[in-house]
Amino acid sequence: MTELWNFFKELTNPESIINYGGWGLLFFVVFAETGLLIGFFLPGDSLLFTAGLLCGIALFHINIVVLVTGLCISAIAGNIIGYWFGKKAGEALYKKQDSLIFKKRYVELTQDFYTKHGGKALVFGRFLPIVRTFAPILAGVIKINVKQFMLYNVIGSLTWVFSLTLTGYFLGKKFPWLINYLEYIVLTLIIVTLIPIVGTSYRKEKESKK
Repeated sequence: MTELWNFFKELTNPESIINYGGWGLLFFVVFAETGLLIGFFLPGDSLLFTAGLLCGIALFHINIVVLVTGLCISAIAGNIIGYWFGKKAGEALYKKQDSLIFKKRYVELTQDFYTKHGGKALVFGRFLPIVRTFAPILAGVIKINVKQFMLYNVIGSLTWVFSLTLTGYFLGKKFPWLINYLEYIVLTLIIVTLIPIVGTSYRKEKESKK
């Protein structure tokens, strides 16, 4: 049990994913966060930033063009699998019982976000944990037009990967000493991206009580 818990902690630690798994595990995690239903707990935003930062400092030995290309392909492919799963699962997803991994409120939260932003949720949602996992799945459930889905999928994936990875890369090039504060940077990214989720969840809970 202890070993399983330690593995889980390492899997949610961006630096550990890169140091122990290299580019292969990095690309898989980015894919899994939107391609697999259980991927919502994975560190997407902080992982991209950390990968860029370590690449800029030359502690992650991979060409930045290869890194960004691989991340974009992984993100786009993950969304496609998520969309396909949602299309196949359909309404059954709403009837699925809560479990240790899956919670109905995750779907409801994403649906509220989707209702507000439409297909753009696939772009904006890329920067929000939970939403980025369930947005492509929900797009499949409601059977959004495939061409429209792919357009938002590509735009969202490119925007997400380029903004976070290249920000980390150029900061690493310019300020290599930032590696000493990586834990604080990652924590800040997590808090900032969780604020909209917590706020939406709180408002929804208040409305349901009323």
